[in-house]
Amino acid sequence: MTILLSTLNARYTHASLGLRYLLANMGELQAETRIQEFVIGAKTTDLVERILAHQPRIVGFGVYIWNVEETTRLVSMLKRVAPEITIVLGGPEVSYETAEQQIVKLADYVITGWGDVSFPKLCGEILHGPKPLMKVHAGVQPPMADIALPYSLYSDEDIAHRTLYVEASRGCPFKCEFCLSSLDKTAWPFPLEGFLAELENLYARGARLFKFVDRTFNLNVKTSLQIMQFFLDKIEAHPEDPVYAHFELVPDHLPEALKDTIAKFPPGALQFEIGIQSFNPEVQALVSRRQNNEKAADNIRWLCEHSTAHLHVDLIAGLPGEDVASFARGFDHLVSLGAQEIQFGILKRLRGTPIIRHTEPFGMVYDPYPPYTVLATNRIDFATMQRLVRFARYWDLVANSGRFANSTRALLGDAPFDNFMALSDWLYTKTDATHRIALDRLAKLVAEWLELRGMTREAVASLLASDYAGKVDKPADRPLDKPAAAAPARQVRHLAA
Repeated sequence: MTILLSTLNARYTHASLGLRYLLANMGELQAETRIQEFVIGAKTTDLVERILAHQPRIVGFGVYIWNVEETTRLVSMLKRVAPEITIVLGGPEVSYETAEQQIVKLADYVITGWGDVSFPKLCGEILHGPKPLMKVHAGVQPPMADIALPYSLYSDEDIAHRTLYVEASRGCPFKCEFCLSSLDKTAWPFPLEGFLAELENLYARGARLFKFVDRTFNLNVKTSLQIMQFFLDKIEAHPEDPVYAHFELVPDHLPEALKDTIAKFPPGALQFEIGIQSFNPEVQALVSRRQNNEKAADNIRWLCEHSTAHLHVDLIAGLPGEDVASFARGFDHLVSLGAQEIQFGILKRLRGTPIIRHTEPFGMVYDPYPPYTVLATNRIDFATMQRLVRFARYWDLVANSGRFANSTRALLGDAPFDNFMALSDWLYTKTDATHRIALDRLAKLVAEWLELRGMTREAVASLLASDYAGKVDKPADRPLDKPAAAAPARQVRHLAA
C-alpha cells in the first residue's frame, strides 16, 4: 500500500463519507490506496503506530472542527518519527484561513474545498513527478456526473453497525452567514438514476439506516419525491423489515405532493432535521437567512399533527442582534409546535463563514479553540451565555433524550424557556456538572424539582413511572420491547412516549 486515507471520527458509528469518495475516485492509484478510520479520544502514539504499520508513502487526513486538535497532534508526531511520509490535508477545517493554522504548517500539502479529482492528481504528482512546489492547492469541482459514487466501499461491517451517510446533492443556494454552505453558489444534484441504483445496492446488502447529508433535501421536490418513494416502496413491500431515513428539510418549503408522500410513512421510518435557527426577522436579515416564519411554523405543525416523522428542529443562541428574551420567544414558539426534539445550539464561528463581519458591531467574542463557540455578545454577557450552554446540555439530557417525555411537559408548563432555565440553574447548583450524571440520579433530581414546584410526592412518582426513565431498570415493562423501525435508540424512545 502506498496511500493511506485517514480521519478521526467523532464516534465509531460515524463512517467517513469523504474518505470513501476519495478512494472511489483514485483511478489508477486505487489499488494501492486504503482507508483507516479512527475515533477521537485515542492515544496519539497508538494511532501513529497503526498508521506506520502500513508503511505508507502518503497519508491524507480529513480535518474537521471536531478532530483538528487531535489531528494536529497526530500529524506533529508523524512528522517527528517518520518525516519521509508526505502528509496531505483536506476537509472544511483546513479549507479556509490556512495560513494561521499550526496543522497546515506541519503538513506537506493542503487541498481546499472539493478533493474528488484534486487529491488523486496531487498524489500522482507526488509519486511520479513533477513534485508540486506549492503547499496549498484549490480543489477543482468536476461535473457531478464525473464523480464516482462511493457507496460500494461501505463494508459489510459498516452496513451492520454504522450510520450510512449518503447524498443526492451537494451545496446550498442559501446564504446563512453562520454556515459554510453560504459560500456555495447553488446546490448541485448527482444524476438521480445512478444514485438510486446505489441505494438499491446498499439495501440489497442489508442497509436499513440511511442519513442524507444534503443541506436542502426538499429543494427539488420532484427529486425528493422519487427518493422518498424508493424508501416507501421498500417499506410497503417488506413491512416486517423496517427502514429508517434521515433528511434535512428547508422549513418553509413543503408542497402538498411532498406532504402526501410523507403522510404514508409508518412510525419510526422518517426523521427530519429542520433548521429554524431564529424566529426573529431582524436577526434573520442580519445573517442573510431567508425564511418565511409563518410557513415554517405551519409546516412543522403539520408534520407533528399529520405525519409520524420524528422532528429534530434547530435553534441557535448567540446570533448577532439576538438577546435572551428574543431567543426565549422563539424557543417557546417552537415548543408549542410540538417537535419531538429541539436542538439548542450555541453559535460557532466556522472558519471561512461570513458571520465574522458582525464581530465588532455586535461585540462577538469567540473561543479561539475549536469548536470556536461564541462566549459573549453585546446582547448576552459571558455569565448568561454560560447559563445558556448549561440549559442546552440539560435540555438534551431531559427533554431530547426521550426518557422524560411526560415529566418534561410538567416541567415546562406555560412558560417553557423560563421554567426550564430555572430547572437548569437549580440542577447546576445541585450537581456542579453537566456531564456524567447517572440516569437514576437525574430522575431523582427531576422528582425533587417537581416537588419543590408544588407537585405532591405521589403525583411525581406516578409521572416518572410513566416515563422511560421510570422503566429503565425494568426492560419487560418498556412501552416498546421491539423497535417499530430501524431507528436509533433515542428515536425509538420518542415512539414509546
